[in-house]
Amino acid sequence: MYRCEHFAIHELVPPGVFAARGEKGWELLDERLLTALDRLRTRFGPMTVNNYYWGHEREWSGLRTPDSPFYSPFSQHTFGRAADCLFSKWSAEEVRQEILANPADSDFVLIGSVELGTSWLHFDVRNCDRVKQYHP
Repeated sequence: MYRCEHFAIHELVPPGVFAARGEKGWELLDERLLTALDRLRTRFGPMTVNNYYWGHEREWSGLRTPDSPFYSPFSQHTFGRAADCLFSKWSAEEVRQEILANPADSDFVLIGSVELGTSWLHFDVRNCDRVKQYHP
């Protein structure tokens, strides 16, 4: 089982999942997503997915469960295959453009899709022709 080098489980699952499953929450996330997150963190530096653990507002930017106000039954977040990321040293648009310009780069090869026009980087590891682009 893969566990992220750069993220704790509470950064990737919502508070209810963390409270109920703790470290077993890793089992709910796709290994490709976790690997891609580590590669993005290594390449672009500090980044945030969820930060509720430290008293901040982001709790639905990784795994989403039916109690989320952003839940959709077919969202890649629902299947543990998506993350919405904020970077400390890069804008989401800069990272998105790096991914789109270099889809075969080893740091990006697992990324199947990116969302356009957002202030965060939504990426996922869905099974599709790479790299799919879409608007919210």
